[in-house]
Amino acid sequence: MAEPGELPFGAADERDRLILEHIPLLRHLVGRMAFDGGGGLDRDDLYGFGMLGLIAAADSWDASRGLKFSTYAYTKIRGAILDELRRMDFLPRGRREKVRELDTIVRRLEHEGGQTPAPEEIAEAMGVSIDEVDEILVTARSAAETSLDEGADAPLGALLSDPKCESPVGSAEWEETREQLVQLIQELPEQEQTVITLYYGEELLLKEISEILGVTESRVSQIHSRALYRLNRSFGGVIETP
Repeated sequence: MAEPGELPFGAADERDRLILEHIPLLRHLVGRMAFDGGGGLDRDDLYGFGMLGLIAAADSWDASRGLKFSTYAYTKIRGAILDELRRMDFLPRGRREKVRELDTIVRRLEHEGGQTPAPEEIAEAMGVSIDEVDEILVTARSAAETSLDEGADAPLGALLSDPKCESPVGSAEWEETREQLVQLIQELPEQEQTVITLYYGEELLLKEISEILGVTESRVSQIHSRALYRLNRSFGGVIETP
């Protein structure tokens, strides 16, 4: 008989099996997350936060509810990482100020020109290099993902959002959107096009893409953020894809 607080006989083995079998899921999720790396944190810290989520998923999963453990664990892992980043407020003040400055510039240029500015236009208006804009875009993505409110940075966050699926595949609307998306990806600069194709088409990790391109993982994250910005800018908002 199990002591109070202990798992019944056999349940502990099943729990451990679930955890061990889904460590690749944890690594895959963490390896594809946009991460600013501020506040002295690195991707290994994300693995640690995510492992707590995976353990919590194994402890609370109820197979009788019909939900696959991998689906349940994905939400728990991601939630644990984001919750910890929110709790730590991991972005230094200087980086948050840069995001606010970029957001202000984007809004001003949009008002003046009647459309969302391109990254190159933002760089010129801010008096910085395109590489610096790329770094700020990654910070903005990280801030948007870990923000609990939809406040001042919500429009910028939408421009940096990963594609979402809200329309049924096969519908006339989806077919039209898919054709537009394919065309827009083909119009991206070569490096951005490659990152988007490898990330969404081949579902590679950021590290794997960095090895293919011969650049750092952080650079891949920057290129990815810039490409998302361009695509969402062209669609006038968040892309809806499956």
